[in-house]
Amino acid sequence: MEHEQEKTSPVQTTMSIDGDGSNGTGKATDAEVLARLGYKQEFRRNFSAVELFGIGFSIIGLVPSLASVLVYSIPYGGASAMIWGWAVCGIFLTFIALAMAELGSAAPTSGGLYYWTFKFSSPRWRCLLSWIVGYSNTVGNIASVASVDWGCAVQIMAAASIGSGLNFQATTAQTFGVYCALLLTHGVICSLNPIIVARLQTPYIVLNILLCLGLIIALPSATPDEFKNHARYAFGSFNNISGWNNGWAFILSFLSPLWAIGSFDSTVHISEEAKNANVAIPFAIILAATSSVIIGWGLNIALAFTMGTDTGNILSSPIGQPMATILFNSFGQKGTLAIWAVIVIVQFTMGSSMLTTCSRQIFAFSRDGGLPFSSFLYNVNSRTHSPLQCVWFSVALSLLLGLLAFAGASAIGAVFSLVVAGQYVAYSIPILARFMGGQEFHPGPFNLGKAGLPVAITAVTFMLFMVLALMFPASPSPSSNNMNYTAVVLGGTLLLSIIYFYLPTYGGLYWFTGPVRTLEDRYPQMDGKGDSEKDDSSS
Repeated sequence: MEHEQEKTSPVQTTMSIDGDGSNGTGKATDAEVLARLGYKQEFRRNFSAVELFGIGFSIIGLVPSLASVLVYSIPYGGASAMIWGWAVCGIFLTFIALAMAELGSAAPTSGGLYYWTFKFSSPRWRCLLSWIVGYSNTVGNIASVASVDWGCAVQIMAAASIGSGLNFQATTAQTFGVYCALLLTHGVICSLNPIIVARLQTPYIVLNILLCLGLIIALPSATPDEFKNHARYAFGSFNNISGWNNGWAFILSFLSPLWAIGSFDSTVHISEEAKNANVAIPFAIILAATSSVIIGWGLNIALAFTMGTDTGNILSSPIGQPMATILFNSFGQKGTLAIWAVIVIVQFTMGSSMLTTCSRQIFAFSRDGGLPFSSFLYNVNSRTHSPLQCVWFSVALSLLLGLLAFAGASAIGAVFSLVVAGQYVAYSIPILARFMGGQEFHPGPFNLGKAGLPVAITAVTFMLFMVLALMFPASPSPSSNNMNYTAVVLGGTLLLSIIYFYLPTYGGLYWFTGPVRTLEDRYPQMDGKGDSEKDDSSS
């Protein structure tokens, strides 16, 4: 059986982060590690550990992410919710990062979540659960691309408003037009040789850190006294204008850090292009999460001390962007435009990194036949060495998802919630399967040991609770205009995927068998379906 075979031929994967994955010392190469998971090497290994961290860190993009989601924390408690909500949530986000890092080190494949689900789940349920996770992860990644580029479009429109002396206010159609242009531009960038995206990560890291530190230092010194707040207000006031009671409002303020510090699987989907992937992946996941929690907390403190006390005015400003309003009050028109230009650039880099990640996950799922048109999508272009079909498939679906903007602010807001809800469903199942599926777990170089179980329980409990919380509307007694559509979009997608799985004759039940082995006979110990035995699946 599969697990007996793995015992007789363990993978030796202890490597240096800065190495090239060679086996000059007798250690397994990246290609050999991937082969033991059932796949041949199809991408070039362009990403170093630092560049892999850059993917995760640039997708988080602290300042532009905060700019996009302050609207989800200011109404639910104001300054103190921004500070303490971020701190409390940051602790739980670290638990999620640790659990994901352990799985990524054990099985570094672009399939990531759905592969782990199949590997660790019981034979009876592995195909269905892997299918659900694959679709939930796909939807979550596409929603991430859409939300990042929509946030960038809103920020560009905010810059136009500031530049016009607040006389210009963008329409939904104008914002959507900019959104489409951003998607197409990112599609072109991600269609180039991936080594270009890899080398861009170091300047992305530097730009993100300089922007964060610049704001933390400059905001307190530039803000007029009328907008400066005392420590008692910043740390102790609770200005809840949402309509919910204070306790629930505080929990809903978590959406800001949840959306900003997410996509823990982003580096995992680049693992087949990373050097020393089973070491670089946990390094990148944990460093991106913890550094973002700490630096982001500093940013929230700086904002809380310089935002003034009129939160209603911040939310209703004609600029149409809460952070832009705060910066405008502190730096004036010219200073804000200069800073805002950098924020837009950083947000733009987030979009290219997120589309890269999304296309790789779609590539992996289509490689295993999980998506419609899989035979078309599963392709690496021989000239650019990038999965072109997957890139433009992601662009097309993101563009369609952006049409929700015409249904109102709450509808496009559901895209932000969908990022978190969809990904948390996809994260929770493989983490649970690792302990409850009854399959043997062979840890990689990064291993939590006995701490793995309590970390997993904490992470999954928090994620499932937040998925439920994110289904609630922005305020009690919602109308059709401010209803939360997350449950409809996520639930509808998952329901359709399950219906598709059980569809008579044509459903996945009749042909989806999990990870597909793409190797030749070089590794005979892997006969069967990737990291699983077909006989074991049917036992």
